[in-house]
Amino acid sequence: MRRAGPADAAALVELRAAMFAAMGTDPGPPDAPWRAAALDWFGERLARPDRFAACVVDDPASGRVVSGAAAEVEQHTPNPWNPGGARAELFNVSSLPGSQGRGYARACVAEVLAWVREETTVGTVRLSATPPGFGIYRALGFTETRYPAMRLLLER
Repeated sequence: MRRAGPADAAALVELRAAMFAAMGTDPGPPDAPWRAAALDWFGERLARPDRFAACVVDDPASGRVVSGAAAEVEQHTPNPWNPGGARAELFNVSSLPGSQGRGYARACVAEVLAWVREETTVGTVRLSATPPGFGIYRALGFTETRYPAMRLLLER
C-alpha cells in the first residue's frame, strides 16, 4: 500500500470505472468522455497533497494498481458539529475484480483517514456508501446520517 502520485491518475480512473460497474452503472467504453475528464481531474488533485490524498495497492505479481481510496478536503460552512467547516469527502473506494475481499480497500480507507486526521483540520468526513461497504465504514466509525443525501441531475 502506498500514497498515490500523479503517475497513478489513470489507475484511479480505472478503479472508478470498476466502482461504477460494481454499483450497476455502465461506465462506458475506455474512450468515454468522462474518463478523460476524470484523468485530468485526478492529475490536478494528485498535485495538491495538502487538499487531496489517495492510497493505492499494487498487485505484487503484476505491479498493477488493484485497489484504492481517495479523499478531498473542502471548506464548507461552519456548523454545530464542525465549527471550523473543513470537511473531507471519502470516495473512489474500489478494488478491481479478482482483488476484492482481501482487505485492500479497507486498508486504503484507513490510510486515507489517517491522512485526514493527521495532516488536515477536517472535522467531518462524508461518503456515499453501497450496502456491501456499510460494515467496513461502521467499523471505522462512520454512522448513517439522519437525513439521506439527495441529488438532482441536470441535463446538459
